[in-house]
Amino acid sequence: MSEPLLAIFDNGVLWWGLAACGVAQLSKLVIELVVHRRWNPRVLVETGGMPSSHSALLTGTTAALGWVEGFGGPLFGLAAVLCFVVLYDASGVRRAAGLTAARVNAMGEIAKGDLEIDSANPRQHEKPLKENLGHTRLEVLIGSLIGPLVALPGLVLAGSPLHLAQALGWLAPIG
Repeated sequence: MSEPLLAIFDNGVLWWGLAACGVAQLSKLVIELVVHRRWNPRVLVETGGMPSSHSALLTGTTAALGWVEGFGGPLFGLAAVLCFVVLYDASGVRRAAGLTAARVNAMGEIAKGDLEIDSANPRQHEKPLKENLGHTRLEVLIGSLIGPLVALPGLVLAGSPLHLAQALGWLAPIG
């Protein structure tokens, strides 16, 4: 294996942050099954919903970075600030954009009731705007808790995917 590829597989911060995101995304499917009693695999690739996988990704990566590099270092500080911006954006700006889209869609439905169907007017048949863009504060909070709860134990107990593969005997120790 080449050195850059080995370095990527040895980056536990990256992989455990992604794992936290994956756990949050998979939990959306479980929540859909338990709460709404329906199988809807589309929630795995959609934005919005409980919990916020973006929040899990950022808080998991930030916590793991702090663990590896130190919580007092400037790199952790940068990651934490970026994390707060994304969390604020998810529950603020993106949520507001989704609520605005819902209102625009509702206006379109009202207007359609007043118009005759005109096949010469293709704009009448446009898809509605996507409304589920952001998250409630609770969705962001739960995603923010999932991140470190997945990333830190994974990083501490299993290390990077490279270390895990070596420990399981799937890959011979390198170097």
